[in-house]
Amino acid sequence: MSVGEISAELSGRRGAFELDVAFTTPMRGVTALFGPSGCGKTTVLRCIAGLDPLRGRLQVGETVWQDTARGIFQQPHTREIGYVFQEASLFDHLSVGDNLMFGRRRAEKRNGRSKTESLSSDEVIDLLGLEPLLDRDPYGLSGGERQRVAVGRALLSYPKVLLMDEPLSALDRRAKEEILPYFDALHQRLDIPILYVSHDPTEVARLADQIVLMGNGRIIATGPVSEVFERLDLGPATGRFEAGAVVSARVREHMAEDSLTRLCILADTSDGLRETGQFLSLPSVNAAVGEDLRLRIRARDVALATRRPEGLSIRNVLSGHLTEIVEDPGTAFAETLVDIGGARLRARITRAAVRELRLQTGDPVFALVKTISFDGRAIGAGGGLEPAAWRTRGPNE
Repeated sequence: MSVGEISAELSGRRGAFELDVAFTTPMRGVTALFGPSGCGKTTVLRCIAGLDPLRGRLQVGETVWQDTARGIFQQPHTREIGYVFQEASLFDHLSVGDNLMFGRRRAEKRNGRSKTESLSSDEVIDLLGLEPLLDRDPYGLSGGERQRVAVGRALLSYPKVLLMDEPLSALDRRAKEEILPYFDALHQRLDIPILYVSHDPTEVARLADQIVLMGNGRIIATGPVSEVFERLDLGPATGRFEAGAVVSARVREHMAEDSLTRLCILADTSDGLRETGQFLSLPSVNAAVGEDLRLRIRARDVALATRRPEGLSIRNVLSGHLTEIVEDPGTAFAETLVDIGGARLRARITRAAVRELRLQTGDPVFALVKTISFDGRAIGAGGGLEPAAWRTRGPNE
């Protein structure tokens, strides 16, 4: 393995559940452990933390944390991790500031261990917007505020790896909208890897760079977010109803009179992102012209036409060609993949439509996406739409 990777090979049984996984992930960015409840995501995270030891080998960068064959096992308190649980689990007898300093004291107790200080205390407090909360008691905080404090405490233990176990699952929608922009900022600023457990495709599409897709204690697929979500053969594992594609787009203009923002879809090439010349209109986005966003467009929000439609209320008509058609004989539906100048969209249509339109791979088609399909997504404080669109980088960066 590369010293710039986390490498995990873990196996074992807990009651009737059996885990057998092997994967590698970079030592930077966000890797989502994604899959349905009960598939083993949290067990993997706990194994990495040393809290639920199973057989196998675990190496983080240059350091071997576990190797059963060689009798190596680092105890949990010696592993340089920050752990954020579903519940914030703050110390209610301590102020917010004292909760944060608990993380620092934990790091200082690691005798002879290096302190990987990617952010200073002041930077963590500023990045998570914690300054106004420092003197408050945890029991008076909102759910989103409590989780921000929990993240700050984990970061101030100066970890080599940040583990996050469904940190938004206990929050309502408003609290999620409050905290997600802070998570976006962490993604951009941290130089350490984040392993993020979730069964929510919206969270994963917004926050993650890589996916480890799990099912029944096994690895089903790994890879970049956009590539895994594009795969039609993974429908049962990724969830057919919420299935969709993740694409990048660049803000081109704001049409204030109509409360719309026009974006150019981008294709990811070996030379970086390039404009495809195809455009989408969304409800107004709080982002600068030239800024790049990440969009998740659900397959059920995309229709197909074999000719460019006229006299239609749908504003977003994208030209492309079919690259894949997968029919599900047990249902009325078919999954399709459309290439639009190097970017790809998924569309769920009926098997009857495939037959009546005589659709075949390679056929030119037009993909129709209603602007209204983006309605109801609150504009996040960090910019972009939630859950449809999110910032990826600064203008022309």
